[in-house]
Amino acid sequence: MSRLTDSFRNIFKIEELKDRILFTIFCLMAVRLGSHITLPGVDFNALDKQSASSNSLFGLYDLFVGGAFKNAAIFGLGIMPYISSSIIIQLLGAVVPYFQKLQKEGEDGRKKITQLTRLGTVLVSIGQASGMAVYLSKQTGVVAAGVNPFFFTFSTVICLTAGCMLMMWIGEQITERGIGNGISLIIFIGIVARFPNAILTEVQMVATNQHNIIVELVLWAFFVAIVTFVVLMTQGIRKIPVQYAKRVIGRKVYGGVTQHIPMRINTAGVMPIIFAQSILFIPTTVAQFFPNTGFGDFLNSFFSYRSMGYSIVFAVMIVFFTYFYTAIAFNPRDVADTMKKQGGFIPGVRPGKHTSDYIDNILTHITLPGAIFLAIVAILPAFVSYLGVTSDFAQFFGGTSLLIMVGVALDTLQQVESHLTMRNYEGLMKQGKIKGRVGVGGY
Repeated sequence: MSRLTDSFRNIFKIEELKDRILFTIFCLMAVRLGSHITLPGVDFNALDKQSASSNSLFGLYDLFVGGAFKNAAIFGLGIMPYISSSIIIQLLGAVVPYFQKLQKEGEDGRKKITQLTRLGTVLVSIGQASGMAVYLSKQTGVVAAGVNPFFFTFSTVICLTAGCMLMMWIGEQITERGIGNGISLIIFIGIVARFPNAILTEVQMVATNQHNIIVELVLWAFFVAIVTFVVLMTQGIRKIPVQYAKRVIGRKVYGGVTQHIPMRINTAGVMPIIFAQSILFIPTTVAQFFPNTGFGDFLNSFFSYRSMGYSIVFAVMIVFFTYFYTAIAFNPRDVADTMKKQGGFIPGVRPGKHTSDYIDNILTHITLPGAIFLAIVAILPAFVSYLGVTSDFAQFFGGTSLLIMVGVALDTLQQVESHLTMRNYEGLMKQGKIKGRVGVGGY
């Protein structure tokens, strides 16, 4: 314990690291502040707090923006338009030659892709802001009396789009001048902001004898075990040895070393759950437009997140999207070509197509346990809710919330660890190393 305390003290001994952490905290506080500033023309007192149900597409969206959507705030779109634009560009890079060419042009190509991503963010923001303006207009009493409908729609689109671009800029500033991945941290802080309320609700239920204290302690032990399991699976890798031939250039000898390719068990990250959840929440969102009808009741019952049919379909879709997104995010052919150009080879495997097939075979095998792991984690909140756990607390037992929290925390700790070890300070962990990961969906 004393070693851990000394490590935290060392953080503030490094002036640059201290400034980065304080800058990051300041930026995240600004993000949370913007999540509570209501849009012009909206009557906050009449705003229906239950309008964004947790079992709908709106509820999923509100989860990532930290309640800003439900508050009808200027940061109501969150950073999601930027994520959507980035995913679209990434998918285009797998099928469109122009984007494939940009990905191979180095720094110039990266800058061009960044510009296109920002332009796409503006377009997506305008579309989503228009939809949110219509959504708010249909809520009884939300738009203040006497507000012109055209003015409300126009001002809402401008404010939400500007808010999204401001959050994108804040995220980029955190990445450049702060600590951790800025975009991921913005999503992270929005999810973590719900955690204190979830804990308070559980404490109140124990205090009022609605929950047994022994059962509550068992649930917390189960929660810790799940978090530990998610951390282990997130860090799990399969190492493929790669040997580089010796090359003599002038009087120097290069190569002759053995390295490895780290193949993650969970290469796709949290994206398969987001894809599957987005699709499965569409029916319940459509059901809201058909209230008190047989069709609407059927959609609500079958696609309820607590139904067995929903859990089975959800798990199957996650396995499918895990393989789909892994195939897009990791191209064995590109890896094999790069190794061949650099004089590297896998012992016992011929360079070129044989290497590509070998890597692809390993990737296919390790993706299966990763996909099953994601499916189990995704459906855990539904099963935990049967034990009487409130919906606010149940969402932290798995799903996107837990995966994002663990992934971003590991990545941020890894960067802090790098600053400490680079200056010969004791790290945060006993071994002195933390295997981090990229941000949400690689952003």
